[in-house]
Order: sequence, then C-alpha cells, then structure tokens
Amino acid sequence: MGMKTKIALGAVVGIAVIGALSANAGDGDGDAKSGNRTSASAGEKTGGSSEAKPADDEPAEDEAEKKASQAEQFKAFVQKNGTSKEKDAVSHVTKVQGADEQNDILDAADVYTDFTGGIMGEGTGPAKLIASAFADWKDSENGLVTIYDADGELLGNGQF
Repeated sequence: MGMKTKIALGAVVGIAVIGALSANAGDGDGDAKSGNRTSASAGEKTGGSSEAKPADDEPAEDEAEKKASQAEQFKAFVQKNGTSKEKDAVSHVTKVQGADEQNDILDAADVYTDFTGGIMGEGTGPAKLIASAFADWKDSENGLVTIYDADGELLGNGQF
C-alpha cells in the first residue's frame, strides 16, 4: 500500500468517525424525562411509603461491583452464567480494558490472558470462548473484543 493510499484511507476513516460521533451526539433538547431513566428511586419502588426500606444488600453489591476490576467483574459474570468450558477459559484472564465505557459507535475492549505462544500457541481455542463469553457479558452495536496472550500477542477477536 502506497503512502498516498494510507493517508487517503486515514482521512476517510477520520471523517466517518467524526460523522458518526456528531450524528450520535443526541437531539440536544435537554429535557430529563422520567421515561429515559433506567431505574426508579426507592420511594417510587415502594409507592412513596417512608416505612418500607429497600434491601441493604443491593447498595453494598453495587459498590462492590464498581470497585472490582473489569477482569473480576467479567470472571464473576462467567462464573454465574457461563458454561464449564467458558469458565475454564476465563480463568486465564488477567486483565480487561475498555469494557466500562461504551458509546455503541466504535467500542473496543482488550482482554489479556496468561496463555503463551501467540496465535500458534495453546490459547487460540480458549480465546474464541473468551470472546463469546465477553459478548454475553457486554453488548454493543459495533463492538470488537481482542484477546491477547501474556506477551501481548494477538490470540483472537470477536464482536460484541
């Protein structure tokens, strides 16, 4: 590929990203409608009664989940919802990056494992299971998860 082709391709991709970002920026009306919220407050859940209190376990679980690393959150999800082969593959995960912030435009997450040998090593098969489990954990309209070995070499990738 020539230098001019690379520059032209980079410019086209840049313009496409800028266009997608500006199209997805929102309508700008600024109204905070209750239909846009994802959960109700404690008073709304109990019908406004001040005597009924929400379970104390829920806030503690939310705080613990927020404090846990992305890798720990991912492993916990797979332990709860994954198959035995997915659980075995995900036990090799050491680090997850990019899973916490998504915009459904160009989401990219990286999963690092303790496998060795790169694409020709032992981790290629489990990398597909890890990517599949990641797609179950996170959902994006245009997401790509990439799985790496202990040396940072590519093992595989998948959409989520």
